Amino acid sequence: MKKAAALAFDQATKSAPQVLAKGNLAIAEAIITKAEELDIPIFKNQALVDALTQLELNETIPAELYQSVAEVFAWLASIENTAL
Repeated sequence: MKKAAALAFDQATKSAPQVLAKGNLAIAEAIITKAEELDIPIFKNQALVDALTQLELNETIPAELYQSVAEVFAWLASIENTAL
């Protein structure tokens, strides 16, 4: 089953990232399509998306996901630095 989740992180608040959007099947497709329209890179990790889709919308990620999500943000930063 196709799943997707989107995270939001505001460095100004210095809190952990939050689940901005999540869903299965058609909702997952819509999240992916919107990311592609906005040129947002898509990171694929089944275990992480399984964990994120179990959280509530706007819920801050739990401490046990910090390492995995930090890896996603590091990957994203490396892509952004390469594009410069």
